Amino acid sequence: MGSNYSLKYNVDIVMCIDATGSMNGILDTVKSNALNFYGDLINSMRKKGKQVNDLRIKVIAFRDYVADGENAMLATDFFRMPEEQEEFRDLVNTISACGGGDEPEDGLEALAYAIRTDWTRDGDKRRHVIVVWTDAPTHELGFGSKSKYYPRNMAASFNQLTGWWDQMDVRAKRLLIYAPEAEYWTTISDSWDNTMHFPSVAGNGLKEFEYEEILSEICNTI
Repeated sequence: MGSNYSLKYNVDIVMCIDATGSMNGILDTVKSNALNFYGDLINSMRKKGKQVNDLRIKVIAFRDYVADGENAMLATDFFRMPEEQEEFRDLVNTISACGGGDEPEDGLEALAYAIRTDWTRDGDKRRHVIVVWTDAPTHELGFGSKSKYYPRNMAASFNQLTGWWDQMDVRAKRLLIYAPEAEYWTTISDSWDNTMHFPSVAGNGLKEFEYEEILSEICNTI
């Protein structure tokens, strides 16, 4: 255990959370998982004889640019844990399930925001982790571009988004997707490196063993 503690582990986690109306029945569970994530991760790491020296968490709450306009995307700065845990809690508690329009949402845009995050470059060992929670398929990139609130400099195609992922530090990046077995989500899990897919079903929450598996996967790769 001592040798592990001599290394500095710096971990950034970006949580992409579907905040549309279809998540109404399960968003509280997702929010609870998000709020408990820091303590649960630290405890899991300690059991493996590892200590996180610097942990930051960022939240991206997404909906649908066509249906929700300026409320389609919330992207925070990083919260440094545990120093900013209360600010993180206050932010997560403001997220409510509403909007969304048709069934697919703008999950790929949320993923693009996450990939383009200002990731940490410090520490002996780094992990740049993206976790996506959604119960819906995703629109193709650019579907919401008719909205005046659609972001500039967004990836123009799925191939470009894939290129953005490829440019991330292969030793540090990890993508964990809790989403339906639907177009784009399955393509990502089948063809992008360093990814895991936990299939979800609309209206069903994240089972405890799946949450534990996500935690375990992050810990095992640090």
